[in-house]
Amino acid sequence: MHWMELTEPELRTFLVNNQYPAFRGTQIFEAVHGQRKSLYEASNIPSKLKDSLPAPLKMVKIIKVFESKLDSTKKLLYELEDGELIEGVLMEYEHGHSLCVSTQVGCRMGCRFCASTQGGKRRDLTVYEMLSQIYAVENHFDVSISNVILMGSGEPFDNYDHVMQFLRVLHDPKGKGMSYRNMTISTCGIIPGIIKFSQEGIPVTLAISLHQSHQDEREKIMPVAKKYPLDQLMNALKIYQEMTNQRITFEYTVIEGVNDQERDVKSLKNLLSGLKAHINLIPLNPTEHYNEKRPDRDKIYSFQNQLIHAGLNATVRRELGADIDASCGQLRAGYSNGIKGVVK
Repeated sequence: MHWMELTEPELRTFLVNNQYPAFRGTQIFEAVHGQRKSLYEASNIPSKLKDSLPAPLKMVKIIKVFESKLDSTKKLLYELEDGELIEGVLMEYEHGHSLCVSTQVGCRMGCRFCASTQGGKRRDLTVYEMLSQIYAVENHFDVSISNVILMGSGEPFDNYDHVMQFLRVLHDPKGKGMSYRNMTISTCGIIPGIIKFSQEGIPVTLAISLHQSHQDEREKIMPVAKKYPLDQLMNALKIYQEMTNQRITFEYTVIEGVNDQERDVKSLKNLLSGLKAHINLIPLNPTEHYNEKRPDRDKIYSFQNQLIHAGLNATVRRELGADIDASCGQLRAGYSNGIKGVVK
Protein backbone atom coordinates (compact mmCIF):
# COMPACT_ATOMS: atom_id res chain seq x y z
CA MET A 1 0.00 0.00 0.00
CA HIS A 2 1.30 3.48 -0.90
CA TRP A 3 2.52 5.64 2.00
CA MET A 4 -0.25 8.20 1.28
CA GLU A 5 -2.83 5.51 2.05
CA LEU A 6 -1.52 4.64 5.52
CA THR A 7 -2.93 5.85 8.82
CA GLU A 8 -0.66 7.99 10.98
CA PRO A 9 0.47 5.07 13.21
CA GLU A 10 1.05 2.91 10.11
CA LEU A 11 3.10 5.67 8.47
CA ARG A 12 5.22 6.04 11.61
CA THR A 13 5.95 2.30 11.53
CA PHE A 14 6.69 2.44 7.79
CA LEU A 15 9.30 5.15 8.30
CA VAL A 16 10.91 3.39 11.27
CA ASN A 17 11.23 0.27 9.12
CA ASN A 18 13.01 2.47 6.56
CA GLN A 19 15.47 3.87 9.11
CA TYR A 20 13.73 7.23 9.71
CA PRO A 21 12.45 8.63 13.02
CA ALA A 22 8.80 7.84 13.78
CA PHE A 23 7.91 11.51 14.28
CA ARG A 24 8.54 12.11 10.58
CA GLY A 25 5.54 9.90 9.85
CA THR A 26 3.36 12.18 11.94
CA GLN A 27 4.70 15.26 10.19
CA ILE A 28 4.08 13.80 6.74
CA PHE A 29 0.59 12.56 7.64
CA GLU A 30 -0.43 15.92 9.11
CA ALA A 31 0.90 17.76 6.06
CA VAL A 32 -0.81 15.57 3.47
CA HIS A 33 -4.09 14.68 5.19
CA GLY A 34 -4.48 17.49 7.70
CA GLN A 35 -3.08 20.56 5.97
CA ARG A 36 -3.58 19.25 2.40
CA LYS A 37 -0.09 20.18 1.35
CA SER A 38 1.88 18.32 -1.23
CA LEU A 39 4.88 16.46 0.15
CA TYR A 40 7.19 19.02 -1.43
CA GLU A 41 5.35 21.93 0.19
CA ALA A 42 6.01 20.51 3.67
CA SER A 43 8.98 22.63 4.76
CA ASN A 44 9.62 20.60 7.91
CA ILE A 45 10.39 17.39 5.99
CA PRO A 46 14.04 16.88 4.96
CA SER A 47 14.68 16.75 1.22
CA LYS A 48 16.49 13.43 1.59
CA LEU A 49 13.35 11.84 3.08
CA LYS A 50 11.08 13.38 0.43
CA ASP A 51 13.30 12.03 -2.34
CA SER A 52 13.44 8.55 -0.81
CA LEU A 53 9.66 8.06 -0.75
CA PRO A 54 7.71 6.72 -3.72
CA ALA A 55 6.25 9.52 -5.87
CA PRO A 56 3.11 11.07 -4.34
CA LEU A 57 -0.24 9.95 -5.72
CA LYS A 58 -2.25 12.42 -7.75
CA MET A 59 -5.57 13.76 -6.54
CA VAL A 60 -8.66 13.05 -8.64
CA LYS A 61 -9.55 15.93 -10.95
CA ILE A 62 -12.98 17.55 -11.02
CA ILE A 63 -13.74 18.00 -14.71
CA LYS A 64 -17.44 18.91 -14.65
CA VAL A 65 -19.77 20.49 -12.11
CA PHE A 66 -23.50 20.28 -12.72
CA GLU A 67 -25.30 22.78 -10.51
CA SER A 68 -28.96 22.50 -9.55
CA LYS A 69 -31.13 25.54 -10.13
CA LEU A 70 -33.52 24.33 -7.42
CA ASP A 71 -31.08 24.09 -4.51
CA SER A 72 -27.35 24.12 -3.76
CA THR A 73 -26.72 20.52 -4.83
CA LYS A 74 -23.79 19.92 -7.16
CA LYS A 75 -23.21 16.77 -9.18
CA LEU A 76 -19.53 16.18 -9.82
CA LEU A 77 -17.67 14.32 -12.51
CA TYR A 78 -14.09 13.33 -11.68
CA GLU A 79 -11.31 12.07 -13.90
CA LEU A 80 -8.81 9.59 -12.50
CA GLU A 81 -5.15 9.46 -13.46
CA ASP A 82 -5.77 6.66 -15.96
CA GLY A 83 -8.61 8.58 -17.63
CA GLU A 84 -11.47 6.66 -16.02
CA LEU A 85 -14.48 8.65 -14.84
CA ILE A 86 -16.37 8.52 -11.56
CA GLU A 87 -18.92 10.84 -10.01
CA GLY A 88 -20.20 12.22 -6.74
CA VAL A 89 -22.78 14.55 -5.23
CA LEU A 90 -22.15 17.50 -2.93
CA MET A 91 -25.19 18.28 -0.77
CA GLU A 92 -25.68 21.18 1.62
CA TYR A 93 -27.73 20.76 4.78
CA GLU A 94 -28.24 22.88 7.86
CA HIS A 95 -25.75 20.69 9.72
CA GLY A 96 -23.05 20.98 7.04
CA HIS A 97 -21.92 19.51 3.74
CA SER A 98 -22.31 15.85 2.78
CA LEU A 99 -20.50 14.14 -0.06
CA CYS A 100 -21.60 11.01 -1.88
CA VAL A 101 -18.40 9.05 -2.63
CA SER A 102 -17.73 6.41 -5.29
CA THR A 103 -15.81 3.24 -4.43
CA GLN A 104 -15.40 1.65 -7.87
CA VAL A 105 -15.33 2.61 -11.53
CA GLY A 106 -18.63 1.13 -12.62
CA CYS A 107 -20.21 -1.77 -10.75
CA ARG A 108 -20.80 -5.45 -11.36
CA MET A 109 -23.90 -5.90 -9.20
CA GLY A 110 -26.32 -5.40 -12.12
CA CYS A 111 -29.19 -3.59 -10.34
CA ARG A 112 -31.60 -2.72 -13.15
CA PHE A 113 -32.47 0.80 -11.99
CA CYS A 114 -28.83 1.87 -11.46
CA ALA A 115 -27.03 3.53 -14.37
CA SER A 116 -23.53 2.96 -12.97
CA THR A 117 -23.77 -0.80 -13.41
CA GLN A 118 -24.74 -0.77 -17.09
CA GLY A 119 -21.16 -1.00 -18.33
CA GLY A 120 -20.09 -3.40 -15.61
CA LYS A 121 -17.22 -2.94 -13.19
CA ARG A 122 -14.02 -1.58 -14.68
CA ARG A 123 -11.89 -1.54 -11.54
CA ASP A 124 -11.76 -0.82 -7.81
CA LEU A 125 -10.80 2.60 -6.56
CA THR A 126 -7.69 2.87 -4.43
CA VAL A 127 -7.73 4.28 -0.91
CA TYR A 128 -6.34 7.61 -2.06
CA GLU A 129 -8.74 7.88 -4.99
CA MET A 130 -11.57 7.73 -2.45
CA LEU A 131 -9.89 10.15 -0.05
CA SER A 132 -9.05 12.61 -2.79
CA GLN A 133 -12.69 12.91 -3.85
CA ILE A 134 -13.21 14.61 -0.48
CA TYR A 135 -9.99 16.63 -0.66
CA ALA A 136 -10.67 17.82 -4.21
CA VAL A 137 -14.18 18.98 -3.34
CA GLU A 138 -13.06 20.76 -0.18
CA ASN A 139 -10.29 22.54 -2.09
CA HIS A 140 -12.46 23.41 -5.10
CA PHE A 141 -15.48 24.79 -3.23
CA ASP A 142 -13.73 25.95 -0.04
CA VAL A 143 -16.02 23.87 2.17
CA SER A 144 -15.51 21.30 4.90
CA ILE A 145 -17.17 17.93 4.33
CA SER A 146 -18.79 16.79 7.57
CA ASN A 147 -20.52 13.62 6.31
CA VAL A 148 -19.66 11.02 3.68
CA ILE A 149 -22.00 8.48 2.14
CA LEU A 150 -20.48 5.60 0.19
CA MET A 151 -23.36 5.51 -2.24
CA GLY A 152 -21.73 6.64 -5.47
CA SER A 153 -20.78 4.22 -8.21
CA GLY A 154 -19.66 0.80 -7.04
CA GLU A 155 -20.47 -1.69 -4.28
CA PRO A 156 -18.34 -0.83 -1.21
CA PHE A 157 -18.21 -4.42 0.07
CA ASP A 158 -16.91 -5.54 -3.34
CA ASN A 159 -13.85 -3.36 -2.58
CA TYR A 160 -13.81 -4.19 1.12
CA ASP A 161 -10.17 -3.79 2.17
CA HIS A 162 -9.65 -0.48 0.36
CA VAL A 163 -12.92 0.89 1.75
CA MET A 164 -12.05 -0.03 5.35
CA GLN A 165 -8.61 1.59 5.03
CA PHE A 166 -10.26 4.68 3.52
CA LEU A 167 -12.53 4.95 6.58
CA ARG A 168 -9.59 4.54 8.97
CA VAL A 169 -7.50 7.25 7.28
CA LEU A 170 -10.50 9.57 7.06
CA HIS A 171 -11.15 9.07 10.77
CA ASP A 172 -7.54 9.52 11.88
CA PRO A 173 -7.42 12.54 14.23
CA LYS A 174 -4.10 13.68 12.78
CA GLY A 175 -5.78 14.13 9.40
CA LYS A 176 -9.38 14.90 8.52
CA GLY A 177 -10.53 13.42 11.83
CA MET A 178 -14.08 12.67 10.69
CA SER A 179 -16.25 10.81 13.20
CA TYR A 180 -17.23 7.29 12.19
CA ARG A 181 -20.78 8.27 13.09
CA ASN A 182 -20.73 10.73 10.19
CA MET A 183 -19.98 7.98 7.68
CA THR A 184 -22.46 5.70 5.91
CA ILE A 185 -21.81 2.57 3.86
CA SER A 186 -24.49 1.48 1.42
CA THR A 187 -24.52 -2.13 0.21
CA CYS A 188 -26.89 -4.09 -1.98
CA GLY A 189 -26.60 -6.96 0.48
CA ILE A 190 -23.20 -8.67 0.28
CA ILE A 191 -23.57 -11.02 3.25
CA PRO A 192 -19.86 -11.88 3.82
CA GLY A 193 -19.09 -8.16 3.82
CA ILE A 194 -21.86 -7.45 6.34
CA ILE A 195 -20.62 -10.17 8.70
CA LYS A 196 -17.03 -9.01 8.38
CA PHE A 197 -18.09 -5.40 8.88
CA SER A 198 -19.91 -6.32 12.10
CA GLN A 199 -16.51 -7.29 13.55
CA GLU A 200 -14.74 -4.01 12.68
CA GLY A 201 -15.91 -2.29 15.86
CA ILE A 202 -16.57 1.07 14.22
CA PRO A 203 -19.94 2.87 14.51
CA VAL A 204 -20.35 3.60 10.80
CA THR A 205 -23.99 3.59 9.65
CA LEU A 206 -24.94 0.57 7.55
CA ALA A 207 -27.48 1.15 4.80
CA ILE A 208 -29.03 -1.69 2.81
CA SER A 209 -30.32 -1.13 -0.72
CA LEU A 210 -33.50 -3.16 -0.32
CA HIS A 211 -36.06 -1.86 -2.85
CA GLN A 212 -38.16 -5.04 -2.71
CA SER A 213 -39.41 -7.14 0.18
CA HIS A 214 -40.46 -10.11 -1.99
CA GLN A 215 -37.64 -12.47 -2.93
CA ASP A 216 -38.84 -13.29 -6.45
CA GLU A 217 -39.45 -9.64 -7.29
CA ARG A 218 -36.14 -8.52 -5.80
CA GLU A 219 -34.29 -11.03 -7.96
CA LYS A 220 -35.78 -9.38 -11.06
CA ILE A 221 -34.29 -5.97 -10.30
CA MET A 222 -31.28 -6.98 -8.17
CA PRO A 223 -29.41 -10.08 -9.39
CA VAL A 224 -27.41 -10.16 -6.13
CA ALA A 225 -30.59 -11.42 -4.43
CA LYS A 226 -30.14 -14.78 -6.18
CA LYS A 227 -26.80 -15.32 -4.46
CA TYR A 228 -27.82 -13.69 -1.18
CA PRO A 229 -31.57 -14.29 -0.66
CA LEU A 230 -33.63 -12.07 1.62
CA ASP A 231 -33.99 -14.62 4.40
CA GLN A 232 -30.21 -15.08 4.58
CA LEU A 233 -29.68 -11.33 4.34
CA MET A 234 -32.03 -10.69 7.26
CA ASN A 235 -30.25 -13.33 9.36
CA ALA A 236 -26.93 -11.64 8.62
CA LEU A 237 -28.37 -8.27 9.62
CA LYS A 238 -29.62 -9.68 12.91
CA ILE A 239 -26.09 -10.92 13.60
CA TYR A 240 -24.75 -7.49 12.65
CA GLN A 241 -27.18 -5.78 15.01
CA GLU A 242 -26.40 -8.18 17.86
CA MET A 243 -22.71 -7.40 17.39
CA THR A 244 -23.01 -3.61 17.01
CA ASN A 245 -26.37 -2.53 18.45
CA GLN A 246 -26.54 -0.15 15.48
CA ARG A 247 -29.78 0.81 13.78
CA ILE A 248 -29.86 -0.21 10.11
CA THR A 249 -31.12 2.02 7.31
CA PHE A 250 -33.04 0.38 4.47
CA GLU A 251 -33.04 2.31 1.21
CA TYR A 252 -36.26 1.69 -0.64
CA THR A 253 -36.72 3.13 -4.12
CA VAL A 254 -40.46 3.53 -4.57
CA ILE A 255 -41.72 2.39 -7.98
CA GLU A 256 -45.38 3.17 -8.60
CA GLY A 257 -47.54 0.07 -8.84
CA VAL A 258 -44.55 -2.22 -8.30
CA ASN A 259 -43.47 -2.01 -4.65
CA ASP A 260 -45.81 0.56 -3.06
CA GLN A 261 -48.93 -1.54 -2.51
CA GLU A 262 -50.68 -2.74 0.64
CA ARG A 263 -49.05 -6.15 0.25
CA ASP A 264 -45.67 -4.43 0.32
CA VAL A 265 -46.46 -2.76 3.63
CA LYS A 266 -47.31 -6.12 5.17
CA SER A 267 -44.27 -7.76 3.64
CA LEU A 268 -41.92 -5.06 4.89
CA LYS A 269 -43.37 -5.32 8.38
CA ASN A 270 -42.76 -9.07 8.43
CA LEU A 271 -39.33 -8.83 6.84
CA LEU A 272 -37.97 -6.23 9.26
CA SER A 273 -39.50 -7.76 12.37
CA GLY A 274 -36.96 -7.93 15.18
CA LEU A 275 -34.62 -5.31 13.68
CA LYS A 276 -34.01 -1.73 14.72
CA ALA A 277 -34.66 -0.31 11.29
CA HIS A 278 -35.25 2.94 9.48
CA ILE A 279 -36.77 2.89 5.98
CA ASN A 280 -35.59 5.67 3.68
CA LEU A 281 -38.13 6.06 0.86
CA ILE A 282 -36.64 7.30 -2.41
CA PRO A 283 -38.82 8.21 -5.41
CA LEU A 284 -37.64 6.33 -8.50
CA ASN A 285 -35.45 8.30 -10.88
CA PRO A 286 -36.12 6.56 -14.22
CA THR A 287 -33.15 5.82 -16.45
CA GLU A 288 -32.79 4.78 -20.06
CA HIS A 289 -32.49 1.16 -18.95
CA TYR A 290 -35.23 1.21 -16.30
CA ASN A 291 -38.13 3.45 -17.23
CA GLU A 292 -40.77 2.40 -14.71
CA LYS A 293 -43.18 4.97 -13.29
CA ARG A 294 -42.11 7.47 -10.67
CA PRO A 295 -44.80 8.00 -7.99
CA ASP A 296 -46.02 11.53 -7.36
CA ARG A 297 -45.55 13.27 -4.03
CA ASP A 298 -48.99 12.35 -2.65
CA LYS A 299 -48.49 8.64 -3.36
CA ILE A 300 -45.06 8.63 -1.75
CA TYR A 301 -46.38 10.18 1.44
CA SER A 302 -49.42 7.92 1.44
CA PHE A 303 -47.09 4.90 1.33
CA GLN A 304 -44.99 6.39 4.12
CA ASN A 305 -48.08 6.88 6.28
CA GLN A 306 -49.12 3.26 5.72
CA LEU A 307 -45.68 2.09 6.86
CA ILE A 308 -45.79 4.29 9.95
CA HIS A 309 -49.31 3.05 10.76
CA ALA A 310 -47.91 -0.49 10.54
CA GLY A 311 -45.34 0.41 13.21
CA LEU A 312 -42.36 1.00 10.95
CA ASN A 313 -39.98 3.95 11.06
CA ALA A 314 -40.12 5.51 7.59
CA THR A 315 -39.13 8.85 6.11
CA VAL A 316 -39.09 10.26 2.59
CA ARG A 317 -35.63 11.28 1.48
CA ARG A 318 -35.34 14.95 0.76
CA GLU A 319 -34.81 15.32 -2.96
CA LEU A 320 -31.82 17.41 -3.86
CA GLY A 321 -30.69 18.30 -7.36
CA ALA A 322 -33.88 16.95 -8.92
CA ASP A 323 -33.27 18.96 -12.10
CA ILE A 324 -29.93 17.29 -12.85
CA ASP A 325 -29.23 13.63 -13.52
CA ALA A 326 -29.59 12.10 -10.08
CA SER A 327 -28.88 8.41 -10.42
CA CYS A 328 -25.38 7.03 -10.02
CA GLY A 329 -23.69 6.63 -13.38
CA GLN A 330 -25.90 8.98 -15.39
CA LEU A 331 -23.35 11.78 -15.50
CA ARG A 332 -20.50 9.45 -16.43
CA ALA A 333 -22.57 7.84 -19.18
CA GLY A 334 -23.84 11.18 -20.42
CA TYR A 335 -20.39 12.76 -20.50
CA SER A 336 -19.12 9.88 -22.58
CA ASN A 337 -21.93 10.70 -25.00
CA GLY A 338 -21.04 14.36 -25.17
CA ILE A 339 -23.20 16.21 -22.62
CA LYS A 340 -22.14 19.69 -21.49
CA GLY A 341 -21.48 20.94 -17.98
CA VAL A 342 -19.93 23.83 -16.11
CA VAL A 343 -16.79 23.89 -14.03
CA LYS A 344 -16.45 26.80 -11.64
